[in-house]
Amino acid sequence: MFHRSVVSISFLIAFSSIAPAAAQESGQHFWSGDWYLNVGVAGFSAPKFEGASRNEFKFSPLISVGRQGAGPRFSSRNDNPSFALIDKGALRAGIVGRFVPSRDDGDGHELKGFRKVKWGAEAGGFVEVYPTDFLRARAEVRQGIRSHDGVVADLAVDAFTDIAPDLQLSGGPRATFATSGYYDAYYGVSAKHAAASGLDPYKPSSGIQSYGAGAALTWKATENLSASSFLEYKRLAGPAADSSLVRERGSKNQLLIGVSATYKFNFSLQ
Repeated sequence: MFHRSVVSISFLIAFSSIAPAAAQESGQHFWSGDWYLNVGVAGFSAPKFEGASRNEFKFSPLISVGRQGAGPRFSSRNDNPSFALIDKGALRAGIVGRFVPSRDDGDGHELKGFRKVKWGAEAGGFVEVYPTDFLRARAEVRQGIRSHDGVVADLAVDAFTDIAPDLQLSGGPRATFATSGYYDAYYGVSAKHAAASGLDPYKPSSGIQSYGAGAALTWKATENLSASSFLEYKRLAGPAADSSLVRERGSKNQLLIGVSATYKFNFSLQ
């Protein structure tokens, strides 16, 4: 899902190899050990809102914090903040969350007459598996809080390879599914809002929201400094594509392209 505004913040919190019980037995706290903090910024062209036909240029600060591991672990800019409760190397699972920004007619004149979607969050769980050393599959299932009352599920598969010592290429397919509570907030058109907006009334059901693919090229300039370029395309489907908002004022085709740079700070906690 695309970011809404230039002040939206993308947090990727990947806590790996955390074992509270073992730490207590060794006399250490569960947070004891070596950690990293990544800070940076992304600039990208993305739809003005999900389902919009026009793009605008946006900025997004990037912050990620996690435990140092034996080696680098693959991560995608699409990964939402997560905490691994199970980490078996080839299998990771735990809790995940996502901040959901508000949406109103200030995000586009196409939304005139629509009700405002409040800011909120989505919380749930994630599972990711590494069937090989160059492939990762990840699934997230999240329940909406405040902004909507639906359930959203993201599925992604990424292949990754080093095409040069400091250059990694990655990419793969994506798909999103959601229940009617999500669609009603973002794509539904009640009789009241149909009269105010001029769109046809629409009552969505559950189903696939979108499918597509993404790719990224990441350059490790130094041990701590990285830069990436990324491209993502998705096509709205199911209840999202059938909405009168998308059919009459938007587009099923959604494209995002941008660049980012991050710097990693290493630190230890006792």
